[in-house]
Amino acid sequence: MITLLSVEVSGTWAQSPDEVQIRQVIENLFTGMKKGDSTLVRSVFHETATMATALRNREQKAVLRRESSVDGFVKAVGTPRADALNEEIWGLEIKTDGDLAQAWCDFAFYVGKNFSHCGVNTFQLFRTEKGWKIFHIADTRRPTDCKIPDEISTKYK
Repeated sequence: MITLLSVEVSGTWAQSPDEVQIRQVIENLFTGMKKGDSTLVRSVFHETATMATALRNREQKAVLRRESSVDGFVKAVGTPRADALNEEIWGLEIKTDGDLAQAWCDFAFYVGKNFSHCGVNTFQLFRTEKGWKIFHIADTRRPTDCKIPDEISTKYK
């Protein structure tokens, strides 16, 4: 049985304990990116986590770029830089079935206040003895045709 964790109750969304924990894992990922905190970023991942990006290359051909681990990503996050890595998300949807969860959201990525790209993030999570851990992230990336909510885009002007 697949369960959509959000249930509308009189105009607001009730959150299950699992949804609250999964949202926190995802928020910790983006907080760690913003702060350049590789320890916090590493903490959200399962030890076997992988990553993939679906994008269009310069010739506009579809490319699927895979990473067999998150090591390079974690190292890049922890590398000192002048501008923070700001990934803003919205429309987060979470589904669970037992110890497996999937989350999907739109995002806009900024380096400092400079827009880089937008797309969709998908997260696959597994409930471990230490809590929910991301075991796979996939995203799309595009530099144009972004419908970023005003409350996000105005933060970076």
